[in-house]
Order: sequence, then C-alpha cells, then structure tokens
Amino acid sequence: MHPNALLDLATELLRGLSKLDAPADGIVSAFFRKHKNLGLRERHALAETAYAVLRRRPLYQHLAQSGHGALERRLAILAWQGPDALLRGALGPTEQQWRAQVQALDRSGFSEKLRHNLPDWLAGALRTQLGDEAFWALVTALDAPAPLDLRVNTMKLRREQAQQTLADAGIESQPTPYSPWGLRVHGKPGLNKLPIFIGGGVEVQDEGSQLLVSLLDPKRGEMVVDFCAGAGGKTLAIGAAMRSTGRLYAFDVSGHRLEALKPRLKRSGLSNVHPAQIAHERDDRVKRLAGKIDRVLVDAPCSGLGTLRRNPDLKWRQSPKAVAELQAKQRAILDSAARLVKPGGRLVYATCSLLVEENEQVAGAFAEAHTDFVPLKAHRLLEQAHVGDPEALDQDGYLRLWPHRHATDGFFAAAWERR
Repeated sequence: MHPNALLDLATELLRGLSKLDAPADGIVSAFFRKHKNLGLRERHALAETAYAVLRRRPLYQHLAQSGHGALERRLAILAWQGPDALLRGALGPTEQQWRAQVQALDRSGFSEKLRHNLPDWLAGALRTQLGDEAFWALVTALDAPAPLDLRVNTMKLRREQAQQTLADAGIESQPTPYSPWGLRVHGKPGLNKLPIFIGGGVEVQDEGSQLLVSLLDPKRGEMVVDFCAGAGGKTLAIGAAMRSTGRLYAFDVSGHRLEALKPRLKRSGLSNVHPAQIAHERDDRVKRLAGKIDRVLVDAPCSGLGTLRRNPDLKWRQSPKAVAELQAKQRAILDSAARLVKPGGRLVYATCSLLVEENEQVAGAFAEAHTDFVPLKAHRLLEQAHVGDPEALDQDGYLRLWPHRHATDGFFAAAWERR
C-alpha cells in the first residue's frame, strides 16, 4: 500500500477511536474487517500506532498543538509504530521537519501529567497506594505493550513439549517464572494457524490469570463453579487441572460470551464443563446448587485497570463513579456466590483491577459480614500448588500482582474456606 494511503487509514482509525465510546479492541477489529486488503505488516503498524496514542494521549495531544492539518493525522505522525521509511514516504518536507523537531524535545522536564499519561483521579489513587518510586515504576511498565503469555493444556502435552513445538515453528518462548503451565512469547506471532493452537495444546492467557486457578487449586472429581466465566479462559484452565473429571459449571449473564467459549472448549478436549447462562447472581440455577460446591471462583466484573498494557483505552473510559458502581456489583455477586460453597469448600474472589476499592475493600467487607468463611493466606495456597516464589506474590495475605513487579497484568485475589 502507498505510504500516503496508509497514513490516511491511520488518521481514519484514530478518528474512530477518539470518542472513547466503545472498547478499542472492538473498534480496531471492525476497522480491519472493513479494510480486508491490508497485509499483516500494515495491520500491525496501524494497530500499534493507535494503541500508542491511547497510552500517551495527553502527551501526544500536547505535542500535536504545534503542527498543522487534521489532529488525528498529527497524532499518527507522532506516535507512528511502523517502519520509519514507510512514514517518511507519506510526509512532505514541512511535516518531516516538524516531526524531527518534536522528537528532539527533552521530555524529562514536562509536567507530571504528560509523563504519567493517566487521568488525575487514577494517578492520585495509585500514587497513594504505591508511593512515588513504585508509582513511576508502574507508569513505565504500563507504557510498554504486554508480552504474549500462553497456558499449556497439560491434558494434551507437557510444557517442555509445547516449548519445543513452538520452537520448531520458529517461535521462541520461555517458561513463565510463576505459573507451572505458562510460556511467554515476545512479539505477536501468528498462532491461530499453528497445529498446536488449533489442536488445543496452548491457549492465550496472561500468567496472572493462570495463577488465579492455582489459588483455587481444583481437584479431580470435585464440583466447581466458575461464577463469572466470560469467554472461559479460566474455565478451561480449571477443567484441565481437574483432568476433565468431576463437574465444572461455567456461569455467566452473557450468552454471547459463553458462545465464545464453545470453540475453545471443543479444542481443549474437556468433557466436564457445563456452560450455563444465568439471569443474575440470584438465579434459580445458583439457588439449586447452594451448599453443594467444593470450589467457587468469582472473577468479578471490574474496571480492568490491571490490563492497561493491553487495553490502554480503559483509563480514559473509567471514572470514580463507575468504580463505585462496580464495587456495589462486586459485593452483591460475591455474597451470592458464597452461598454455593459447602462446609470445607474454598471461595476465591478475584479482579484484574489495581484499585483497593475493587479489591481489599470488597474482600474486607465480605470477611466482616461472613464470619463462617476463614481467610486463607495466598502464599501458602500457592506453595501447595507448586507455584514459583509464592512469597513474592503475597501482599497482606492476598494475591497481588503488578505489571512492574511481576511482569503480569495487575491482578488481585482473596481466598476463604467455609467452616
């Protein structure tokens, strides 16, 4: 494609993202479906440029003020993530000179807002939680794209076998430092056409998400519920840990998300998973299972702010009001799911949020209201599940994962045993 046409497409894509009225990944996917003639390299350049703008929106909007032409074009020029030679082919002398001048600026003296590129409310909350040094380390981590983590389906092959199979296909990977099932791949190789993926040997899943399953530690023959299953990434990991025995219910209020589980479930080879759409957390299906379940995972709806490396638009689409509404929903869901757990059973509450409002506050309120649930220390559970360096993952008895400390998405989890 001619460089001018590609830059025009980048401008069009950024214009579509600028409203921040829908998830960025959905907008980008729809854009590529509209422009089916784009090659892999062109798609990569457009997508990474768009996500770079979302990561550093205040900075690029500030820098773009000195240029001329459509704002989205200026943003694309400043944030360009494709081959530099390709961009130069689309720029006139004036734009090339302007871009070089902006790139030469010393950004260390910019205001904090232009260096952390977070909304004020979120920057303040994270700084209060972490302190200055850790806050800026987190900012650096969130500014970089996330690696690609895979979970090896141990129903089909061992991690060493999966690593060798990927290497034979020209894809280098390393074992994840904590999850015993994980492989980390740098870059974004095409996996969906590889036999190991098509055959269900590996699934894309962040290492932090894999560790939630280690905390739940489901056993063969048990009755288990994944209460907010979504598209089923954790459901599949739970089923594999159960060796496809027992009974695993995948509940969700979204039939669309559960539909997305079906092809993944087919690839996995699991036969113990039972997806079921529920109307709400007090659905009759839930009532009928009260007091009968060995282990319940509540991966609750949340702000998703732990996934900002992958979904940088979320920081601009969330707000303190939205977080408060989510907290109320999280507490209601956790209270209802707890009724499923039988005496001696385990309950795990989890989010992919960084905020205490969605994490420690929800867990603390639950523990105060439910004295028949005994808190369990995360590091002890993780040690029993053969997770690497469990002490490093435990913060005040909870599982607490941070991008800057653990190179995972941000995750929180609390566990209890019912008396």
